[in-house]
This record gives sequence, structure tokens and C-alpha cells, in this order.
Amino acid sequence: MMLEGKVAVVTGSGGGIGREIALAMAQAGAKVVINDIGASLTGEGLSATPAEQTKAIIEQRGGAAAINTDSVSEWANAQKIVQCALDNFGRIDIVVNNAGILRDQIFHKTSPEEWLAVINVHLNGSFFVSRAAAEHFRKQGSGAMVHITSTSGLIGNFGQANYSAAKLGIVALSKSIALDMQRFGVRSNCLAPFAWSRMTSSIPAETPEQKARVQRLMAMGPEKNAPLAVFLASDAAKEVTGQVFAPRMNELFVFNAMRPVRGIHRSEGWTPETIAEYALPALKPAFSPLERSGDVFCWDPV
Repeated sequence: MMLEGKVAVVTGSGGGIGREIALAMAQAGAKVVINDIGASLTGEGLSATPAEQTKAIIEQRGGAAAINTDSVSEWANAQKIVQCALDNFGRIDIVVNNAGILRDQIFHKTSPEEWLAVINVHLNGSFFVSRAAAEHFRKQGSGAMVHITSTSGLIGNFGQANYSAAKLGIVALSKSIALDMQRFGVRSNCLAPFAWSRMTSSIPAETPEQKARVQRLMAMGPEKNAPLAVFLASDAAKEVTGQVFAPRMNELFVFNAMRPVRGIHRSEGWTPETIAEYALPALKPAFSPLERSGDVFCWDPV
């Protein structure tokens, strides 16, 4: 019961990874606000049914939950989501920013609408809900935020400029929250999940390599990500903030931050020509390869 007495808001918890996190937090003793608009990944078919299903499972297991169906993509809605926790359970201790949509498209065909839709839910939504909870966290001197990022942003992927930009932006947002709110006892961390879910079901599986990657993902259920989310939200992680973690089947990883890895100095300064002649050969061995998540995590999950 690592979350006994705490109240958690889990966005996008009508299914998939969000549902598993909500269930695990309830099992660990938290009262949970299930936020989900019930739409498909393309934004169609709003419904309270997914949230109601999550709530029913929690209550069947003896837990307590409330439902909110507002979209995280608007500031006023984020305040309603947090207010739902206060109205139903009297406080808020945990925010899990999990809500997400996809508008995958090769970059030169990505429309402004596809860009904004993804940024609004993932990045703006993470800011809005975190910001709505921040004042309550500050006043009570405690609080934990768990933001769902992705290796699509941390490493890279094809056809996901909008999603990748949002997910890497969430890492910077989390670090800023950790820096700004540490003095108030508030922690902020990121979790990059590996799981087969709605968010990964659109991954192409045409070539033998793609099919093999999908098979590896399908072996990883969304529930594998829940224990780390519960830990990061608990008092057991009171010294953990500003970090990025990834659970992969039975493996756990921590990611490093962007830091300079090699430098070169020239007392008389640089010209474009001397950069080409001297700096490029010196710095090039430290360049980051143009890789995708599947290139880096290329072994079978264990």
C-alpha cells in the first residue's frame, strides 16, 4: 500500500498503459481520478465507457475512483480535472500525464492541423494539468508528477515529427518543474513506456525487420509499466526527481541528459573554413548516429 491516503489523477486512463497505471495506483491504496475522453487515436467517437470500465475494475477490487471526461488540451479543462479530485476526495497528491493521440505522417506531408493536434494533447496537456495541480502541491508542501514520454522523442522515429517533438518537450518540461518546485517538496519525473497498446498498434509491420520489432512489442503488456509509475509517485521515491526512466518487459533503464561530449578550442576564433578544416574532423567522432528506438533497443525483451 505504497500510496495509502493519496489521491492520483491519471489522464488517458480509459485503457492501455493509463488504465494499468490507474489500476496499480488504486491497488497501492490511492484514490484515483480517471480522466479519459473516450475517443479513438484519431479523435473520433467521444464516450465515457472506457473510463467507466476502468472505474468498475477499481471498485470491484475494493478501491475508490471518480471519472472526468474533459480533454487535457485546454487550460480550463485541466482545472476541471484537478477540481474533480478535490471535489471527490478532498486533495490531490499525484498527477500522471498519460493522455495521448497520434497523427503519424512523414514530415513533408505533415499538416499544421496534425502538428497542433498532437502538441496540444501531449505537450500542452502535460503543462496544463501539471500547472493546475502545482498550486495545490505548493500549498501542501508535497506532490509527485509522472509524465509519459517516449523513445520516439528520446531517440527518434520515422513519421512522428509532431509526436517526437512533444515527447522530448515533455522531458524538458519535467526537468523545469523539478528545478522550480523542488523547494516545495514537489517531484517530477518521466517514464518512457515499452508496451503493445493503441499507441503502438499503428507501427508498420511490412518488412521482416518491422514484423520482428512488432512481435517484440506485442510480448510486452501495458501492465509492465505500472510498477515504476507507482514507485515514482510514492514517498519511497522522495529523493528521485528530474529523471527519465524506461521499463521494458523486466528491464529498467535510466536515460542520461543532453550534455557536451567533446569540445575544441582555437585561440584566434573560428571561420567557416577553419570549422570545416579542423573542428569537423575533431568533433565528428562524437556525433550521435541517426537512429530510431528500434535500432538502440534491438535485443529481445526479457
